[in-house]
Amino acid sequence: METWRVIAGVLIGFGGIILVLLTMAYTRERRGSTGGTVAVAGVIAFTLLTILCILSLTVFPGAVVWIIVLVVGLTNVVLLLTS
Repeated sequence: METWRVIAGVLIGFGGIILVLLTMAYTRERRGSTGGTVAVAGVIAFTLLTILCILSLTVFPGAVVWIIVLVVGLTNVVLLLTS
């Protein structure tokens, strides 16, 4: 496996974990949300993150992988600055 794919996978994974936690926090802040709702949102977000990491490490071409890294990073910056 190429080194750049591993680096991109680590960046997507790290940024994605932050997005999973932010998703759970925003779900918790909604009215009427329960612990189960927060857990389901976390599981869905983590599953999507896992699939995205696996696809970026194996299937997606380099340009797409780095665009995903950029989108995950920018989404983290925007959500962390607006919260």
